[in-house]
Amino acid sequence: MDTEIKNAVNATGKEVQYDESAKRLLGQKIILAHILIKTVKEFKGMKPEDAMLYIEGKPYISCVPLEPGLTNSVTETDGKRVTGFNTENSEIKEGLVRFDIVFYVHIPQNGDSSEDSLVQIIVNIEAQKSAAPGYHLLNRAIFYVCRLISSQKSRDFENSNYNDIKSVYSIWVCMNMDEDSMEQISLKKKQILGSYSWQGNMDMFNIVMIGLAKEPAKNDKKHRLHRLLGVLLSDTMQADEKLGIMENEYGIPVDRDIRKDVDIMCNLSQGIMEKGEAIGMEKGEAKFIISMHSKGYSLEQIADVAGKDIEEIKAVIENQEPVLV
Repeated sequence: MDTEIKNAVNATGKEVQYDESAKRLLGQKIILAHILIKTVKEFKGMKPEDAMLYIEGKPYISCVPLEPGLTNSVTETDGKRVTGFNTENSEIKEGLVRFDIVFYVHIPQNGDSSEDSLVQIIVNIEAQKSAAPGYHLLNRAIFYVCRLISSQKSRDFENSNYNDIKSVYSIWVCMNMDEDSMEQISLKKKQILGSYSWQGNMDMFNIVMIGLAKEPAKNDKKHRLHRLLGVLLSDTMQADEKLGIMENEYGIPVDRDIRKDVDIMCNLSQGIMEKGEAIGMEKGEAKFIISMHSKGYSLEQIADVAGKDIEEIKAVIENQEPVLV
């Protein structure tokens, strides 16, 4: 294996490790709590440490298949049929697309947090390095929400008990944006004829798109969640700086697991930045080429603008890694 190919392969492995560490960081309950209080209406105004208590069990990270027929598993326990999320042998199913993070949450109703008033919902967190991966990212988010709703049959509701379908939130964190942003997409009614109002759960379908600017936001109330996520996912900040902000600005206890994943991300980021150089290009040039390709420009157009040979352009595109999936 020549040096260039070896460098590219090594960089690929580093990106996979980096991405998995990023998902594990986002999957920490205290981080999920910060996301919930800014995206789910029932948690708004709640303290993160209190919101944590409503997160059920351990979040599923990169282990629940997305494909129809593979999301659920069925087992027999003491003669009873038990259905849950399918996480078996996920590490050996190469090429299988999986949800980044999935977890159950109990939400208080109308300010009542007593056990009888709690309603269970499903939350999905997805991390993306780009908002323009070659298709409309919102289309993919809609597909993910629909899969999480349809996969509940036989797991969360039986037969025709459609009133038992749980509400779903799919929250997408998109990096490298021009500005910080957030948008929520949900079901809405429009009365066209007559006055009859059809009953049903209008809160069943929820998508939240979070855009993170290239540099972490300033420390203010409006950008509090964006700053936290921007710091966590930054590929330029040092580990001690990240951990210091988490502790001092957010009061997040930095345990061994958090420190380990932050250290991994920071140690690997340099290797990822050198990936473009492994095929003879600087990081900025490679990102520019990949960006143009994702927007539909032809190889000839990209080569002309970048001042490169078409073979060089093809090499950059073929060696790019998929966004976090």
